[in-house]
Order: sequence, then C-alpha cells, then structure tokens
Amino acid sequence: MNEMDEFLARPLLARLATADPDTFQPHVVPVWYGWDGQGLWISAFRSTRKVKELMKNPRCSVVIDVDGPTSGLRAVLMEGEARLVTDPPELLREKTTWVYARYLGPQGVLEAEPQSWIEDPENLLIHLKPALIKTWK
Repeated sequence: MNEMDEFLARPLLARLATADPDTFQPHVVPVWYGWDGQGLWISAFRSTRKVKELMKNPRCSVVIDVDGPTSGLRAVLMEGEARLVTDPPELLREKTTWVYARYLGPQGVLEAEPQSWIEDPENLLIHLKPALIKTWK
C-alpha cells in the first residue's frame, strides 16, 4: 500500500465540491467516503443539492486533508467526473455499508441508523474515478 492509499484508508472527512450549472455557484459539503485504490465511493441521497448538481454537471472536486502537525501526507485533491450509481441493489448495499462501517465500526453500522439510510430508496452512490490527483505534505 502506498502513502496515498494509507492516508485515504483513514476515516477522515472529505469535502465534495460541485457547482450549479446555471449560476456557477460552488457548493462544498463534508462527506464520508471509501477509497478502493482507484476511485472514491460516497453515499448520498437523491434529493440533496450535491446529487442534483451532479446530475446536471458531473464534474466535481474532492479534498481530504488533516489539520495540525502530521508526518507524511497532509492532503489529497481529486478532480474528475462523478458517476451516480443506483443499481444493482446489492452493489449499493455493499458499498454503502462499507463506507459507513469505516466511520461507525462493524457494530455501529448495524444500528437502526445507518441501516435505515442504507435501505432508503433515496440512497445512491457517487463514484469518482479521478482524472487528476494531487497530494501535498
């Protein structure tokens, strides 16, 4: 595992940036994610602003960083076109459960919430296979 993969394996908050294609207004939100070595997986609901904007304009950026003293990587920036994944249901359930378990642990993911989120018909995945990755220390 390389340094970037190790950094992204930590349950840090990511910040997803989208833009309204009509007004060009940027929109940045904190999200939980999973990195599989090639792309980011982010759980989201269809009715959110970020998803609505990605439906019209799939281009986005994500930054994952740490504040304060640290050795090694301090941040990873990714840019590219996101794909909204709505099926198959098994893939949605598997990837969403994986993302939530990274932050809540193997027992926490079994609680009523987030199980209700995972099974919600509004749930989908944002998959970003970055066209550009930059890191800095």
